[in-house]
Amino acid sequence: MTHRADAVGLVLARPARMLGLEPFFMELIAGMEEVLATDGRSLLLHVVKDMDAEIAAYRRWSAGGMVDAVVIVNLTEHDPRLGVVTELGLPAVVVGGPRSGFGFSNVWIDDAQAMRDAVGYLVDLGHRRLARVSGPAQFEHTRLRSEAFVEECERFGVDGTIVEGDYTDTSGERSTRALLGRGANPTAIVFDNDVMAVSAVGVAAEMGVTVPDQLSLLAWDDSALCRLANPTVSAMSLDVQAMGMQVADCLLNMLAGGPVTAYMAPLPRLQARRSTARAPLTA
Repeated sequence: MTHRADAVGLVLARPARMLGLEPFFMELIAGMEEVLATDGRSLLLHVVKDMDAEIAAYRRWSAGGMVDAVVIVNLTEHDPRLGVVTELGLPAVVVGGPRSGFGFSNVWIDDAQAMRDAVGYLVDLGHRRLARVSGPAQFEHTRLRSEAFVEECERFGVDGTIVEGDYTDTSGERSTRALLGRGANPTAIVFDNDVMAVSAVGVAAEMGVTVPDQLSLLAWDDSALCRLANPTVSAMSLDVQAMGMQVADCLLNMLAGGPVTAYMAPLPRLQARRSTARAPLTA
C-alpha cells in the first residue's frame, strides 16, 4: 500500500518579510487549504532564500516521504525544478506555464492579454509615455507581461519603458524615483504588484508629482493595500483565493490518477480607482 503523507508542499523562495507585506501568497494558500481540507490533507509551507534551497527542500521531503505532491510557483525559463521533481518521482502542479504541451498539470493565467488590457486602458486615457516596473526578469510571467507591454506600446505608437523591480516596497520607491527623475517623465506607470504601486504614491508626493493629475498608477494583484491607499490605487484584479482553490483541485485530480490538465485562471480584470485619470494636457 502506498504511503500517504496527507500533506502537500509549497516552497517560497523569497524574503520572509514579504509574506507580511504582499497578500498574494497568503490568499493563494487560503484557497488551497480550503479545498485540501475536504480531502483530509494539509499544506506544508517552507520559506527559503533561493532556488537551490528550494530544490534541497524537495529532496528532503521526497526522501522522508513528507509530502504527497508539491506546488511550484514563479516558473522560470528552462526551470531546473521541473527536472528535479521528475527525477524524484514527486508529483507536482505548477502555478503558471503554457496552456498546452507542458507535461505538468498547471493553472495558468493569460498574463499577456491582461497586460494588453492594462496598456489599452491607459492609452484610451490619452497617455503617450508609459512605464512598467516589473518583477524579477527571470520569471516566465514577468517575461510574458513585458513582451506584451512592449508590443502594445509599439502597436499604439506610444513610448514604453521597463524598469526591473523585485516586488518590495524599496524597489518600488527606487524605480519610481528613477522614472520620475528623467527629462520626459512617464504619465502612467504599471507595477507588477500592489506593494510597489502603493510605495510609488508616497514617492510621487515627495517629488511634487500629483497622482492622478500628473501621474497615473496601476497595480497588478488588487488588495486591501490598493483600497486603503490615498488615493486609492487602480489594479488588475485577480481572485487569488479562487485560483488557490483551482490549484488544489488540480492537485487532488492528479493525486487521484487523473490526466495532465491545464486549468485557466479567470483573466485579471481592471478595477479603476482614483490613481488613474486622463493624461495631463501638457504631456
